[in-house]
Amino acid sequence: MSDLRDPAPYDALLLLSFGGPEGPDDVVPFLANVTRGRGIPEERLKEVGKHYFLFGGVSPINAQNRALMDALRKDFAEHGLDLPVYWGNRNWTPYLTDTLREMTADGHRRIAVLATSAYASYSGCRQYRENLAESLAALEAEGLPVPRVDKLRHYFNHPGFVQPMVDGVLASLADLPEDVRAGAHLAFTTHSIPISAADTSGPVEEHGGGGAYVAQHLDVARVIVDAVREETGVEYPWQLVYQSRSGAPHIPWLEPDICDHLETLHSEGIPAVVMAPIGFVSDHMEVLYDLDTEATAKAAELGLPVRRSATVGADPRFAAAVRELVLERAATEQGRVAQRCVLGALGPSHDLCPVGCCPARALKPAAAGADGPYV
Repeated sequence: MSDLRDPAPYDALLLLSFGGPEGPDDVVPFLANVTRGRGIPEERLKEVGKHYFLFGGVSPINAQNRALMDALRKDFAEHGLDLPVYWGNRNWTPYLTDTLREMTADGHRRIAVLATSAYASYSGCRQYRENLAESLAALEAEGLPVPRVDKLRHYFNHPGFVQPMVDGVLASLADLPEDVRAGAHLAFTTHSIPISAADTSGPVEEHGGGGAYVAQHLDVARVIVDAVREETGVEYPWQLVYQSRSGAPHIPWLEPDICDHLETLHSEGIPAVVMAPIGFVSDHMEVLYDLDTEATAKAAELGLPVRRSATVGADPRFAAAVRELVLERAATEQGRVAQRCVLGALGPSHDLCPVGCCPARALKPAAAGADGPYV
């Protein structure tokens, strides 16, 4: 009988992330990877890359993933979990295919996958699964063993993900001047996506035809607001807002934008705002630029005091949550009753993405789900 530290049938964990440049010479090639197939000229990529050039061409995401790997390895070792941790990116080194090639060479055949995106959407889930399928197909074409990969469930409402964000909001409120603190508003931010993608996100059976992306963020925001009220005795007004919009202007995306929202709050006489980036696992470029630079500059222009709360990053509680997610999935695979640790009104996500979950316009094979060829 397996004990609670037994990760079988998994023999490795893959940390799967977006990737980012680590120097000025990397910026345009990185953006070319991100936008491959769209025919965007190099000059346009240089314009898009200006955010990275402001920070020396370095995205913080890779360093943060290294820190998360260290935290995972430390947590696993302290809890007797014998599971090596690897890291692969969709768009920059270490590339996903190279990492999977390394993992198979090391003898790993059953791999649990943690994506650095907590919510259901095409770009936050299915696209990662499509990349996994492409990489596994590449291994197969090379005559290499093709491992089974299982993506861990969405963890947006796992306590180990939510509680560090609660602490971040409390710390930001405490850092506001005392004379404006009680009247502050909370602006929960996440990446804007096309409304059509938001409407079709997530399993149909749970959300009446989609809508999981917004529903999951609202669920987390309510949990944080309730926890802040219990700690402070204040029911802070709040709203879910969006940032980092890209793409053609004629396509409707989720709104309001954080900068527009700050203007609205200022016009209503709101004395201060805490921006809480609940849609992001770590302080990568979109947090560093869109909130810490652009939104903060807008607030300064308005004379509106703002604070930006911390993302989860490599918090030990998040590392522990990942361990619990691995063991939970392992228990399911072994036919045992798996613990489902969640906060909020929404229950735990499926271990296996259903057929047609978070569809794209042109469906591609997607691994780690009920509609993939490598399951």
